[in-house]
Amino acid sequence: MEHLTGTRIRREATPATVNLRRCKLVVIKGSQRGTEFVIAGDVFRVGKAAENDLVLSDETVSRVHFEIMRDAKGYLVRDMKSTNGTFLDGAEVKEAYLRAGSVIGLGACELKFTPFEERIEILPSEKEALGEMVGKSPAMREIFGLIERIAPTDATVLIEGETGTGKDLVARTLHQLSPRAAAPFIVVDCGAVAGTLIESELFGHEKGAFTGAVSSRQGAFELASGGTVFLDELGELSLDLQPKLLRVLEQRELRRVGGSRIVKVDLRVIAATRKDLRSEVEKGKFREDLFFRLNVVPITAPALRERREDIPLLIDAMLGKLGPVGGIALSEATRAALMAHDWPGNVRELRNVIERALALGADPGTLVAPLGSEASPKTAQLRDGIEFEPGLSFRVTKEKWNELFERRYLTWLIKRAEGNISKAARDADMDRKYLHKLLRKYGISATADGAGGEPSDDDN
Repeated sequence: MEHLTGTRIRREATPATVNLRRCKLVVIKGSQRGTEFVIAGDVFRVGKAAENDLVLSDETVSRVHFEIMRDAKGYLVRDMKSTNGTFLDGAEVKEAYLRAGSVIGLGACELKFTPFEERIEILPSEKEALGEMVGKSPAMREIFGLIERIAPTDATVLIEGETGTGKDLVARTLHQLSPRAAAPFIVVDCGAVAGTLIESELFGHEKGAFTGAVSSRQGAFELASGGTVFLDELGELSLDLQPKLLRVLEQRELRRVGGSRIVKVDLRVIAATRKDLRSEVEKGKFREDLFFRLNVVPITAPALRERREDIPLLIDAMLGKLGPVGGIALSEATRAALMAHDWPGNVRELRNVIERALALGADPGTLVAPLGSEASPKTAQLRDGIEFEPGLSFRVTKEKWNELFERRYLTWLIKRAEGNISKAARDADMDRKYLHKLLRKYGISATADGAGGEPSDDDN
């Protein structure tokens, strides 16, 4: 069972580290005495049948004798209706939590349970491209290093970051570099599926389960069995569905909507969200135990404004993929304009600008303007014309313009208040702490010209 904790990838001078929690079983009695088995995954089954994770060839052991499952409290051993029972430190149990050094008895065999923790440095990768991602910034090379380290495992990953930062590319790269690469990669956008249909989308349904269910249907977890399921915008999942998702994560089994049969699934789960799930847990909008289960390996996809040195690489990669054969040359002025833009829509916005420029035969530098280009702090008008892009959903389009509005409004507000946070908060009828949070989110300075300085709380 692997569990990587305490890792948040950020730009740092020292290497990032992960704590890799593992546990092992050592056969201390039986024909396979002395053999050690490191447990991987969230559920580990022991028995004499070949489909078990640990196969014990002993007639006193049942086909599937017991399983060990990791949850928020620790490691739980559960008897699977075995013939001879499961014993923990000499006492027969149906289910109980394991302690370091616990001895599990099954038939004529005994196993010793030992958890251990390994601290591993995640060195920045020397690559400037990984999968479909490109970047030479310290933040991206650290993410590349982490992906290279955890991709071969089945560890659950939670990817956080603003809209358009490429969270889906991180997920796809993790899948492509994993032993599951040849198996399905199934994507579910939890924010785009209607609330009444998301349960069926995830778990499948039986014929007649609801109006319109004219036949049985596999859900994403069944379709992804053997591979990876990517739950995008998981923060949008309703509270009533979160316990059902938790069951799949903990036990790797589900019931279809309208069904009674238990379906076993073998998959890796990767989730992504633009929300701060810790804050959502505090507000009671997201289950703490589900957050614990998902937050095994946290990765934060950095905003494009935080890794501007990657913009030239991204531009060249996009032109190579989207442009004509032989490539296209951009002037230094165009590249300077693209470098100066603040990219509220992040990598997705950059790609859209490049695509639109190629389609229109236009200079991409003319389609963007640097942040703060609004001339007068006395007006709050946005000069950007609202342009809707084919292929973008309503939700993504709305998020793009909401973020642009927030960024431009906050810039205007701080300029108008001459950098005084308290005055700006009063003018906007906004809580001062929340205003601080928004300014940090968008990296907005409190100086009138937007160059350097810290927000001032002076009320004078």
